[in-house]
Amino acid sequence: MKKTYHGSCHCGAIRYECVLDFDEGLRRCNCSFCRRTRMLKTFTKREDFKLLSGGDHLVSYRADTSGWPVGDVDHYFCKRCGIRPFSRGYLKDFMGHFYCINAGTLDDVSEEEFSAAPVIYENGLADDFFNPPPENLRAHL
Repeated sequence: MKKTYHGSCHCGAIRYECVLDFDEGLRRCNCSFCRRTRMLKTFTKREDFKLLSGGDHLVSYRADTSGWPVGDVDHYFCKRCGIRPFSRGYLKDFMGHFYCINAGTLDDVSEEEFSAAPVIYENGLADDFFNPPPENLRAHL
């Protein structure tokens, strides 16, 4: 069920709200970026995301994605505390314009919602974000 959630970075400078459906699952990816941040993520359409405060604290990072099927993705961090609350991107075959939310930065999600959400594994290491990695590669997630 879709619901509006609120999130923030660790120091509270960046605050946002978004509409999410935890029944659609939380995602774990084994690409080099997600694996390093150990992020559990979820997605929302761009029109269902609103930055409430802290735009002046956002710093972005964009990996060299030439040759990748991931489209354009900007990863945003708080320049004060370093937390990555979300990324913004575009992928035609996925959602079009989207926000990728770091589920760990949601302030008002209950432990029950977190626990009940299915986990979807992405094989980003093989640039195959729509399928899980082989079972033996999930240990890194």
